[in-house]
Amino acid sequence: MSLLESHIKPEEVGNVEKRREHTVSIIGCGQIGVLHAYHFLEAGFKVICVDADQTIVNQLAKGKAHFLKREIEPKFKNHVKTGHLNATNDIRTAVSQSDVVVITIPVKVDEKKKADYLEMENTCGRVGANLRPGSLVILMSLIGLGVTEGLICEKLESASGFKAGVDFGLAYSPVRILYGEKLEGYKRIVAARDKSSLNAASTILETITKNIVRKTENIKAAEVAALFEILQQDVNVALADELALFCERAGADYLEALTLAEADALCMLRLPTLADRSIREEPYLLLQDAENLDVKLRIPTIAREINEEVTKHAVNLTKDALRNCGKTLRRAKISLLGISQIPNVKSSAKKTAKELARMLEARGAKVNLYDPYFSGDELAEMQCRGSKDLTGAVESVDCILILTGHEQFKHLNLKKLRVVMKMPAAIVDLEGIVEPSNVEKEGFIYRGLGRGVWTK
Repeated sequence: MSLLESHIKPEEVGNVEKRREHTVSIIGCGQIGVLHAYHFLEAGFKVICVDADQTIVNQLAKGKAHFLKREIEPKFKNHVKTGHLNATNDIRTAVSQSDVVVITIPVKVDEKKKADYLEMENTCGRVGANLRPGSLVILMSLIGLGVTEGLICEKLESASGFKAGVDFGLAYSPVRILYGEKLEGYKRIVAARDKSSLNAASTILETITKNIVRKTENIKAAEVAALFEILQQDVNVALADELALFCERAGADYLEALTLAEADALCMLRLPTLADRSIREEPYLLLQDAENLDVKLRIPTIAREINEEVTKHAVNLTKDALRNCGKTLRRAKISLLGISQIPNVKSSAKKTAKELARMLEARGAKVNLYDPYFSGDELAEMQCRGSKDLTGAVESVDCILILTGHEQFKHLNLKKLRVVMKMPAAIVDLEGIVEPSNVEKEGFIYRGLGRGVWTK
């Protein structure tokens, strides 16, 4: 009996032995894909990870998962040894062996801020061409309005010759804003236009998340709900960024103001941070839909413009700090501390760090990266100039930029830094984790995002 025909009743996946009979293909092994692979494996399913990047495939084949905490990797390696986890770049073979196909390929946004669905379309074509009757396809990528029932469904049907909801299941379950490695407790939306697909996908996801999902047969509502949440987050970030810049000019401390404001339960302010830039391209999906409908979304548009400028502001803060050290960006040695946003999410800030490094290097600086949750080999694989430890990262540098608030960075020994760094030196804190007065007391030039309380 196929999964779709059985409607994936709870009793049919109620224990590990029964789940071992089913294979899940994960198409796209970024953070979302690898995270779901892990939870499917832990729930007892067999998993095939599929990615076009051979480096990622090779890492997963060894049980390595950059997007998860180090203590999880041994579990991954064990799944490889038992044969429950396989990795390949061959979609054809993987899909033809699978009962469930999960697509997590992100939609790219081009230089003109327009959605490019070509990769998604090609992926769905290859999935459809090898789809087994009765299989279930779950799309988890954030997409624009009407794309699931339009491009996705049409491509799967045309490539397979099957009918969605009849010969195979199709559901949409977007992953909106996700931090950490836990799917348990994550409020999941599942949408499908037929009850068989809806019930099958809901049962599967409730099994791995151990949480009741929110079901709907209105796929468009699910598509916009996910994008609305992204836009709300983006607007909140933009407000924090704007107020942080104001505090810098006004000689005020945004962090102290935020602490006082949070005494009011109605306060929805958040911390400004350069690291939390995982929402960079998704807002443009809805903005493009709005443009196509001749609707001007003014607040989200302005929020995007504000947030796009913050990395440039970080460069300017660094430039100003070095100038007050009697130095310039050109030929300055700078160390960026923190590529991962938090210990168990290693992808969210990596793109921001690399972009910031590129901008600094374009102005003549020599940039080094360090993160306690990345090994030297991992940094090398990402083609980053990195250090294996904090001591090596700060030795003889003119400036350090703190991008993420890891515990190791919250306890920096300023006296030791003064000995190993090339004084006069600067500390630019983009996470608000060090006390400005303590930094200046030790002879450093301080700059901080939203903390206009420096005196030098």
